[in-house]
Amino acid sequence: MLTSRAPAADIRLTRRATVRTFTVDGTLQRCWDFPALSSDHNAAAIAGPPIFMLHGFRGDHHGLLRVVEALPRHRVLVPDLPGFGSGQPLQGRHDVGAYAGFAAAALSSGLPDVGPDTVLLGHSFGSIIASRVAAEHPDLISELVLMNPICEPALEGPKGITSKAAELYYLAAARLPEPLGMALLQHPVIVRGMSIFMAKTRDPGLRRWIHGQHDAYFSAFANRDVVLDAFRASISATVRDTAEQLEMPVLLIAAERDDLGSVAGQRRLAALMPDAELHILPGVGHLVHYEAPTQAAELISDFLRRRHP
Repeated sequence: MLTSRAPAADIRLTRRATVRTFTVDGTLQRCWDFPALSSDHNAAAIAGPPIFMLHGFRGDHHGLLRVVEALPRHRVLVPDLPGFGSGQPLQGRHDVGAYAGFAAAALSSGLPDVGPDTVLLGHSFGSIIASRVAAEHPDLISELVLMNPICEPALEGPKGITSKAAELYYLAAARLPEPLGMALLQHPVIVRGMSIFMAKTRDPGLRRWIHGQHDAYFSAFANRDVVLDAFRASISATVRDTAEQLEMPVLLIAAERDDLGSVAGQRRLAALMPDAELHILPGVGHLVHYEAPTQAAELISDFLRRRHP
C-alpha cells in the first residue's frame, strides 16, 4: 500500500453540477454543467461567458474542478473525454481528430444553451484538442484558453529521455496479453511514480492530495486500446500544428517548470498565433490545474473581463 506521512491538503470543492448526457456517433457521453454563482441573486448581471473545458491525457473531469471552483462568475461545462472517466469509447481510433469531433459535437448540438460566446479551454492533451477545434470550427467559440499547452513534440522537449521511457512503457503494455497490459497500465506504483514526477509543489499536504487524485482517476479508462490511442496522439501532435490558424484571442497559461514544454518553446508557440497572450507561472510544473488553480483562474478572469466588459 502506498502511504504518506503528510496530511492531505484541506481542499474543499463546493460547486454543484447538473450532469448532462448526449450522444456522439451513437456513444453516450457525459458533461458536468456548473451554473454561474452569485451572492446577490443576480447571476445574469455578473456572469461572464460560459467556459467549456477539456482535460488532459489519462484524466477526467475531476482534474479541472479546482479551476472550476475558482471561476464562480462563469457557467463551466466539463465533459469526460470519450473512453475516460464515464465517457463511452468512440467508434474507431481515439486520435486528435476524433476527440476534436467529439468536442465540436458537444458545442454545436450536444449541450443546451451553448452558443458562439463560449470560451474553449484545454489543459495539456486537451490543449491539442482545443486548438484543433478552434482552428476547424472558429464559429463555435469566442476565445481560446490553453493551460500547460503542448508546445513541442514530446521527444524534443526538456525531458526527452523521460518521454522516451514513457513511450517504451506504453509499447510494452501494447505488446503484452491484454490482462497483463491493463495491469501494467493501471499499476499503482507506476501511477504514483508519474504523479511524483509531475508534482512540483513543496507543500506536503498538497502533494498528498495530488497523489490521491491520480490514484483515484488516472486509471479510469475504458480499455487498453483507448489509452494507447490517446497516448500516441498525445506524443505525435502539438498546438503548433494549428497555431497559425487561430484567429481568435488566445490566452496561454504556461509553467516555468513544466517537463512537457519549455519556456522557450511556449514563447515560440505564442509568436505563431495572430492574437496571443502568454503568461508563465513561476515555480509550477505541468499540474497548474492542481498546484496553481487560483492564479490560473485570475488570469482567465482578467483576460475575459477585458473582452467581455
